[in-house]
Amino acid sequence: MDTTYWGRSFGVMLFKDALTKENLLKYYVRNETNYLYIKGIKELESRGYKIVAIVCDGRKGLVQSFGSTPVQMCQFHQVAIIRRYITKNPKLPASIELKELVAMMKLTDKESFEGGLELWFVKWESFLNERTINLETNKSYYTHKRLRSAYRSLKSNLPWLFTWYDYIELNIPNTTNAIDGHFADLKNKLRNHNGLSKKRKMKFIDSFLKV
Repeated sequence: MDTTYWGRSFGVMLFKDALTKENLLKYYVRNETNYLYIKGIKELESRGYKIVAIVCDGRKGLVQSFGSTPVQMCQFHQVAIIRRYITKNPKLPASIELKELVAMMKLTDKESFEGGLELWFVKWESFLNERTINLETNKSYYTHKRLRSAYRSLKSNLPWLFTWYDYIELNIPNTTNAIDGHFADLKNKLRNHNGLSKKRKMKFIDSFLKV
């Protein structure tokens, strides 16, 4: 499940079956909220669908919202989070190594990635704890705050980054790429119809998504 936008206040939240590739449910939304994702899952269950597992992005609090249902956080979204913190072309050696480690996420297993992250932290722990003093206030702050945030994001999300590996028999995708590709195709086709009113745009989306 994922959401895409046209502008700031018009979006589509889509729920898709990863195995059959069937679009199951959609909502037109102003804002992407955990409430709507939870509502969507409950609506699908009320229609008789059995939710075997969920793949979603890393919205705060979302991955913890589904009880005992296995939840896979999209690894692509996690990579994007790290990129926002340390940039696409980091200069610090610690950031470069973390970027290289994160790039291996989709190619490796849970134990290897966790081990690699732990080794990275042990190597750079002192660097992460460096502080700079503000000469005007005489207060200190972490010198490499964004790198710390990148690491903290990985540590916080780690329990949900390899759900596909913990439940290998369920054949859970490790990303929401199936939906992301669908959204990209939809947006490309809509670009050929610039100027559509919101109502006509919704009719086009309804026809395209068939749900």
